[in-house]
Amino acid sequence: MRFVPIKTIEQQAALTMLGVRDLLVKQRTALINAIRGHAAEFGVTMPKGPKQVRELRRRLATEDGVPELAREMIDMLASQLDSLEIRRKAIETRLMTWHRQDQTSQCLATVPGIGPIGGVSFTLKVPDAKAFRSGRHFAAWVGITPREDSTAGRQQLGGISRAGDEDLRRLLVLGATAVIRTAKSGRSSPWLSRLLARKSKKVAAVALANKMARVIWAMMVSGETYRHPKAA
Repeated sequence: MRFVPIKTIEQQAALTMLGVRDLLVKQRTALINAIRGHAAEFGVTMPKGPKQVRELRRRLATEDGVPELAREMIDMLASQLDSLEIRRKAIETRLMTWHRQDQTSQCLATVPGIGPIGGVSFTLKVPDAKAFRSGRHFAAWVGITPREDSTAGRQQLGGISRAGDEDLRRLLVLGATAVIRTAKSGRSSPWLSRLLARKSKKVAAVALANKMARVIWAMMVSGETYRHPKAA
């Protein structure tokens, strides 16, 4: 069995910032979806994304076919969204302050696709990376390694196990997806270029997330900074 190292009171308190931020992000998504859904009932549609809400509210204020009662109800949701955004930004400011004061978090943020929030998350949730014998063990703990479906002496690998911290796994996959989205011909690593040539982007994102987990473990154990691979 693998035992989790006991966190300090300060580390546990800092973890509450991550939990509250995740909750506020989910609430923001729910409010935006509700605003878009109610507006669509009156023929006012806009693309997805938080940045589109302001334009949607402007259109609702000028559209003749939207009843005043509907405007009032949607404005009520929009005011909740504004209040939520203020609190979310305040928490992210405190997270950035914590990030700038922690050397490990700053080191991990240099990994492409991780960033400050990812650096803080891994630093707080993995206080002792040396508890894992290898990067593969760490990646398996996160749940980003293939699941074993072997039988009768024949090895058969399935999808990722998903047996681990869901937030860390989501950060890795989202970060890998962002790296693949911004990768340009001739500027990505040779390994990623070959992978994208023979696999779909979703499969490549999971494979890259697995590799990122191993890199993060190696950096936390050795204390070294991230070394960018040579371009293809």
